[in-house]
Amino acid sequence: MTNSNTGLTVELLQTLIRNQCVNEGTVDSGHESRNADVLQTYLEGAGIAIERFEAAPGRVSLVGRIEGTDPDAPSLLLNGHTDVVPANPAGWTHDPFGGELIDGEVWGRGAVDMLNLTSSMAVAAKIVASRKKRLRGDLIFFAVADEENGSKYGARFMGEKHPEAITADYVLTENGGLHSETGDGRTVTVNIGEKGIGWNRLTVRGTPGHGSQPYKSDNALMKAAAVVQRIGEFQPPAKMHELWRGQVAAMPYDDETKAALLDPDRIKETLAAMPRASGAGFLHACTHTTFSPNVIASQHKTNVIPDTVHIEVDTRTMPGDGHEEVKTYLREAMGDLADHVEIEPLLNEPSSMSPMGNPLWDSLQKAVNNPFPDARIDPGFIVGFTDARVHRELGAITYGAGLFADSLTKAEYGSRFHGNNERIDVESLGLTTQLWLDVIDDLLG
Repeated sequence: MTNSNTGLTVELLQTLIRNQCVNEGTVDSGHESRNADVLQTYLEGAGIAIERFEAAPGRVSLVGRIEGTDPDAPSLLLNGHTDVVPANPAGWTHDPFGGELIDGEVWGRGAVDMLNLTSSMAVAAKIVASRKKRLRGDLIFFAVADEENGSKYGARFMGEKHPEAITADYVLTENGGLHSETGDGRTVTVNIGEKGIGWNRLTVRGTPGHGSQPYKSDNALMKAAAVVQRIGEFQPPAKMHELWRGQVAAMPYDDETKAALLDPDRIKETLAAMPRASGAGFLHACTHTTFSPNVIASQHKTNVIPDTVHIEVDTRTMPGDGHEEVKTYLREAMGDLADHVEIEPLLNEPSSMSPMGNPLWDSLQKAVNNPFPDARIDPGFIVGFTDARVHRELGAITYGAGLFADSLTKAEYGSRFHGNNERIDVESLGLTTQLWLDVIDDLLG
């Protein structure tokens, strides 16, 4: 789908990519004010009431509101984050911050996560605001900072300090819109739930000493290395949530493999036999609380045996697993080393899910059927986290949505998330922009 609206989304996406709002996990990174400035300039004068919120210097979120005519009508918020993760140019074919349009695709960090959606949401909001006929319900565009590092300076800040600005009945954010072929026909995923987050810092203690005498020393780094190895190899029991059966049905595996993936007693050996390239990592993450030790740090000199080492572990939790369950898992994984380790929570938020069978679900189904008459929307559950959890806490029915070209496979799309050569095709940008417009008209019009 290519039209003038698609061209607007392409141009805005290119600009957002080039602003390099890279979130490195520090308070002075992100610089989301750059993209907030661009979006404010783009939306100003269109009849959208705009507010800016700065959680820390440069960490700006933007809220644009189009008031409806009926205070009793439902409200819809479109959430698009403006920050991106870092990119190493050495691994890219083209400049990760060039925003180039090459062979029908826009290249750059954020092209799929999620500046493509953010730009298309802004374009849809401006189109709606420019019309003479007003909507019945409120439409809110939320361009939010700091999603890539847990939302402290973005959605979490807004939910705690300014909830009135982002409270709505319904919310659409990342990520959904990919196609699958099942025995029952074509499906397009709408994500209704996601895993929880349990980031922890582990402090490993030892005894300091001179590096020239390591024999029988109490080296905290040696213990930390063993802790990392044990946690990396640890696997808690499989847990299969209510959506897992439907997800498996949409997968391109034979019946025997599908049956094994649905069996808690057989899934471990089935995944072990799969190469990672076939999706084993994703399937494992869908059915297990996972532990990834990603950071290790010590401030000692080369010739000093360290007495303190910090390890940061990224844990993603299944429904029902909270901080206490994570602590129990970590201690089980570390075994006899657990008494040498202190566990400090850095971020702890539970898994969340929204119900189906409501006006937003119905509007999404109609909107998807406009370009794809034979498709039905299918509920999904993602293994990462998004700002959806904050909106669910505020009472909103929240989905991860979008609409991509049917030629874009789940495997290819997944490889671009936080990966090299991130890019999105123009057709998908057009489809998603129109999806927002169709949902807005059906739900609020």
